[in-house]
Amino acid sequence: MRIADGATVRLLRPGDRVDVIAAGVSPSGDGDARVVASGVRVADVPRTPEPSPDGGALVVLSVPRATATALAGAAAGSRLAVILC
Repeated sequence: MRIADGATVRLLRPGDRVDVIAAGVSPSGDGDARVVASGVRVADVPRTPEPSPDGGALVVLSVPRATATALAGAAAGSRLAVILC
């Protein structure tokens, strides 16, 4: 998953547990946030030689298939964040 805040991702290590939050902005300008996955395991934190132009970073999560589908759907229309559990 591409997490919006690359600095947060750099704090993660394989084996950590995180909640994944999808945050978007509604047409009225109000923000909304929802938990997409709770207590999921970080499988890997790929290190890239150059920072992403959007400031985000990749994290590989180990989740059940249904959760993976929900995460992919959330990523299509929202910025994703993680909270260390």
